[in-house]
Amino acid sequence: MHSIFRWTTALMLALGMAVTAHADDTAAQIRQHAADHRMLVLGEFHGTRETPLLVRQLVDDYSRDGKPVLLALELPRAETPTLRDYLASDGGAAARRRLHGRAFWTVHDDQHDGRRSRDMLGMIEDLRALKAQGRVIDVVGYDVDKSDGGNQARDDRMAAELRRLYRRLPDGARMLVLTGNAHAMLQRPAGAPPEMQTQPMASALRDLDIYSVRLEALRGHFWGCMDRCKALALLERPARAPEVNTHAGREYDLWVWMPQLSVGTLVDP
Repeated sequence: MHSIFRWTTALMLALGMAVTAHADDTAAQIRQHAADHRMLVLGEFHGTRETPLLVRQLVDDYSRDGKPVLLALELPRAETPTLRDYLASDGGAAARRRLHGRAFWTVHDDQHDGRRSRDMLGMIEDLRALKAQGRVIDVVGYDVDKSDGGNQARDDRMAAELRRLYRRLPDGARMLVLTGNAHAMLQRPAGAPPEMQTQPMASALRDLDIYSVRLEALRGHFWGCMDRCKALALLERPARAPEVNTHAGREYDLWVWMPQLSVGTLVDP
């Protein structure tokens, strides 16, 4: 029994180290191509284990030289005071209860769209620990209620909030924005279906120092919502290098492919 336990533990540690190594590789690719751009928009598939690790790695990398890093998450703006309180806390049980107990994290309907995961909470805790070590890190929400005016109004208001945050960045600071991949588009794709007939959030920010990255994977699953929310499979692809696009009509500046995505541990309502 003990040998089985040791073998299982070793396997889990090896898998965790492999995922972390892939996050570091992808982060290095993004940093290389994004260069000195101050606003880095990451278009993700929601609800994965790997993306929060990648974001954590990017914040770690960008904050190592003492420069400020602002991470903007697709969470309601009303979560910002609680996020900031948590980052300033000791990460103890009381602080965790205040963060996890918010309405956003305790959704009770079928629209559990993947943004509410223990992986995201783990990333926030890791950033709290980095901040406690002296890193200059801030985490905020920028989302709004999409029922208030529809999808276009939501994208417009999120863009306006990101613009406001960008204008308040300290000298030398960098801003990372994690969002759904449709919001990260620099323009609406040609032939978009009716539900995507909106101008994406990032398209309203092109006058800023923005760099948009599409986070893809060669295989795996993510958590998506169609008629209901469930695990959805990615189209399996052969290995490929990052793709840079400089065309005026581009949807993203950069596409990167992680080896695999897997559904994270969703927060149980």
